[in-house]
Amino acid sequence: MNLPALNIGELKSKYPIIQGGMGIGISLANLSGHVAKFGGIGIISTAQIGCHLDSFEKNPLKANLKAIPLELEKARKIAQKGTNGLLGFNVMASTYQYGKYIEACVKAKADVIISGGGLPTELPGLVKDSLTKIAPIVSSSKGCNILLKYWDKHFGKTADFLVVEGPKAGGHLGFKLTQLETNMDEEVKKIISVVQTFSEKYQKEIPVIFAGGVFDKKDIEHYLSLGCSGVQMATSFVTTEECDAPKKFKEAYLNATKDDLVIIKSPVGMPARAIKNSFTKKISEASIPIEKCRNCLAFKHCDRKNIPYCISEHLLKSAHETPEEGLVFAGENVWRLNKMTTVQDLMEELTGEKF
Repeated sequence: MNLPALNIGELKSKYPIIQGGMGIGISLANLSGHVAKFGGIGIISTAQIGCHLDSFEKNPLKANLKAIPLELEKARKIAQKGTNGLLGFNVMASTYQYGKYIEACVKAKADVIISGGGLPTELPGLVKDSLTKIAPIVSSSKGCNILLKYWDKHFGKTADFLVVEGPKAGGHLGFKLTQLETNMDEEVKKIISVVQTFSEKYQKEIPVIFAGGVFDKKDIEHYLSLGCSGVQMATSFVTTEECDAPKKFKEAYLNATKDDLVIIKSPVGMPARAIKNSFTKKISEASIPIEKCRNCLAFKHCDRKNIPYCISEHLLKSAHETPEEGLVFAGENVWRLNKMTTVQDLMEELTGEKF
């Protein structure tokens, strides 16, 4: 089947494919710009987005806020004028000074903001009357209903689109360890039903996007058949030449086997999927002293005195050519990746079209 376009209000991407945001330093301007260039929605992660700026270690927050418009502008130049795709940011709701990040994304005129890492309860109030479209990330119909009811009651607004993240995703997972084998098909249908209620109330289409374990065109077609309007993919985009990750990070993906995937406990208490390496071995045996706090998470989400390791510190190591000593998040299908490719070739494979 030919894949349909993805319409988010008056915005439109040629294909219903969102490249998921990956931090730290994995999905920045180069990857997102090329995804938009070839008709998808490219997402820049704001997680320590300024890590490559000289001022980062001195003042991480200031560097990150400075980097937001810089990365988006670079991505726009890559995507080129008249592109068939869209560009935006992923901002974790648990981010320290979350409101300032959202404000910076809106000021930079991002097409979309996707927000998870906890329920983004205050997001509608932060974007106000801007043209930027917003999407929460949810993992259950219950969480979806609670959040959309909150937005409706407190802001008189609803989502412009919504991302459903299943348990096969990389990084933090919104599931208990006992739920990681959950088949999401029925839950997706329940979420679509919940969303439809708010769609009718606000007289607008609210596209539902599925994320977590989407690997090929067959997977895309499956979720479209369930009623989704599109998918979000991240892991497969890491092994493209355009991905902003360092070479050794990409090699970790290509060398990973099915047995190399492990579920670790994040300092924020959530399970997370990563590739086994010396770092995951260390944290399974003892805590790792924090070298330096860079204020990546809001204080209520991070007990700085008692956490077993600093997640930001070890994601930064992976973003700076030492992934063996750092945290390498990856989705469940990473072992299926066996070659380097390009964004164009991957998008052609996923869409069945030639550019």
